[in-house]
Amino acid sequence: MTDPQTSRRGFLRDTAVVAGALSATAIPSVHAQGSDTIKVGVIGCGGRGTGAAENCADSAPGVKIYAMGDLFPDHLDNSRKRLKSALGDRYDVADTRAFSGFDAYKKVIDSDVDLVILATPPGFRPQMIEYTVEKGKNLFTEKPVGVDGTGIRKVLAAYEKAKEKNLAIVAGTQRRHQAPYIESMKRIHEGEIGELVGGRCYWNQGALWHKDKLSEWSEMEWQVRNWLYFTWLSGDHIVEQHVHNLDVINWAFQQTPTRAVALGGRQQRTDPVYGQIFDHFATDLEYANGVHVLSMARQIPGCENNVSEALVGTKGTWNSNGFRFTGESRTRIREMGTNPYVQEHTDLIASIRAGKPLNELKTVAESTLTAIMCRMSAYTGKAVTWEQALNSKEDTFPKNLEFGPNAVPPVAIPGVTELI
Repeated sequence: MTDPQTSRRGFLRDTAVVAGALSATAIPSVHAQGSDTIKVGVIGCGGRGTGAAENCADSAPGVKIYAMGDLFPDHLDNSRKRLKSALGDRYDVADTRAFSGFDAYKKVIDSDVDLVILATPPGFRPQMIEYTVEKGKNLFTEKPVGVDGTGIRKVLAAYEKAKEKNLAIVAGTQRRHQAPYIESMKRIHEGEIGELVGGRCYWNQGALWHKDKLSEWSEMEWQVRNWLYFTWLSGDHIVEQHVHNLDVINWAFQQTPTRAVALGGRQQRTDPVYGQIFDHFATDLEYANGVHVLSMARQIPGCENNVSEALVGTKGTWNSNGFRFTGESRTRIREMGTNPYVQEHTDLIASIRAGKPLNELKTVAESTLTAIMCRMSAYTGKAVTWEQALNSKEDTFPKNLEFGPNAVPPVAIPGVTELI
């Protein structure tokens, strides 16, 4: 693996590039002129995929939604109706470029699109990222980008191939495109709060949606429609959701953690409708030089909520609640900038048109693996190192990807479940 500090400095440099006036040669499949149409293929047409398509269309001129695909025809139809109404002539999805089924993603990618939006459940993303890069298409992928070490290794290999092909890839870790976070990290990396000696991050919230199983659904269909609650699809909520906060911590420290010791369990969501995942986690993450960070992730109604990150340095502190610095500077960042869900697409498209592609696949893969490492520790009750997580033989993806039976693994029991 390359030096994390180098990769983070590269990110900051590239962000500065796309924020200014951009001009260069074209990269694969897209003309350099800003007025040229970028044809976008959307894979995964649920709420997030539909929203990402709208964000992308709003992010820059000359962007059209050109092809769409989803496993389920009803998701596809509902999304097409919404986008046609919302986008007007920026929606150009003919019936011949609208696909459903397990192979819909390949048909979208092969539909002469320039840019792919990948918003399927996370378990599908490694194979879809591989295929997108293989076909030489630029990519916006939602986070996380995998659910186990096996998938992350595929994604890291795709990152290297994407570099060779000069492809642009931006991930749905939108805090990296949010003005107060970018300014905060600039100041932190310049030493405003001194050397980092600790931190904490939280995604503690109430309940999320779930879907009861209908009689006409097979076990596979129900699991995919209820995907939040199965590790092979979501990675558990610490991976699917808390990855945002862990990504900020890795960004601040400019490195990945070396070790995780976690606890977690199912305190309230014990009904089978909630699959096999936990409803709470707490992790002690260790970084270089023995620096520790506290991580919490909880989805239990009726409890105190907190979604934030905080850092402690030798000269002061920083907290994302208000983007406040304490210590010598005692400042607060007040400039909020544009909607980061739109800005991430603006930056991606600007980098494509400039021929200076952003490639965030490695950083999002590392942050995803950070969350996986925490889950592995909580599920087993064992300390897990970075190398153990990266080299894990765990492969949660089903061997037969088809509608029909799909057994649900047992709920993990710390001290009993084995580390793979």
